[in-house]
Amino acid sequence: MSSKWTAVMMALAVVLSACEQVPARGGAGSSPEAQGTQKVTDSAQKAKAFTDLSAAYFQRRQFKVALEEVRKAISEDSRYGPAYNVLGLIYMELDEDQLAEENFRKALDLDRADSEAHNNYGWFLCTRGRYDEGLSQFTEALRNPLYSTPEKSITNAGLCNEKKGEMEKAEASFIKAMKLQPDYPLALLSLARLKYRQAKLEESLRLLSHYHEVAPPTAESLWLGVRLERKLGDKDQQAAFAKQLHRNFPESREDSLMMSGQYE
Repeated sequence: MSSKWTAVMMALAVVLSACEQVPARGGAGSSPEAQGTQKVTDSAQKAKAFTDLSAAYFQRRQFKVALEEVRKAISEDSRYGPAYNVLGLIYMELDEDQLAEENFRKALDLDRADSEAHNNYGWFLCTRGRYDEGLSQFTEALRNPLYSTPEKSITNAGLCNEKKGEMEKAEASFIKAMKLQPDYPLALLSLARLKYRQAKLEESLRLLSHYHEVAPPTAESLWLGVRLERKLGDKDQQAAFAKQLHRNFPESREDSLMMSGQYE
């Protein structure tokens, strides 16, 4: 798995909205109004099930099947917002930018308080160089007091600022995210990478070690370990990181850089 995809999955983890509670199924004596409500609720349940399945296929990079499942969700309930959020993510990965944006906007038109849709739309905008627009979406995500994972949008805002070249703001966001959730992997790895760039090697290594305690290694994290230990002069640890990187991610960009000796 490439470091780019790992970052996408960590930054864009899909948390789907729960459907409303379903009332007891109407019997022969139930009113037409109750039966109509039941039909709507059944459609929403089916839409959620198809959307969840689509998200699972998306995470496995099976985009064709993911598209098929999310289209079933929309067919069941065309007003189920999370389906459009997932559809936006799929089109984002397929580099269908216009379709991605249309679907993120549709998700938000249906639910302006959907923090996950704001977060994912914000990350899409940042990866397309539309930094200020992306940052405003993260701000909108964080306005919702019921947002269960604000550390995601805070970290993504930091990554967006990093892409924009505003390193102090990026670092402040990573630190803020870690205060909310000290074990949040993306914030840990992002701050470790930033500290490496600042030549604060011991601090970077401490953060990287914490990351590997709470999350599985990725090509990016192992590559950072290789470069850190190389600069710190620990050849045994450098070799250990290098072995893991080459064994587990032989087709990654990081392994290619390592094998060609391009450490910086």
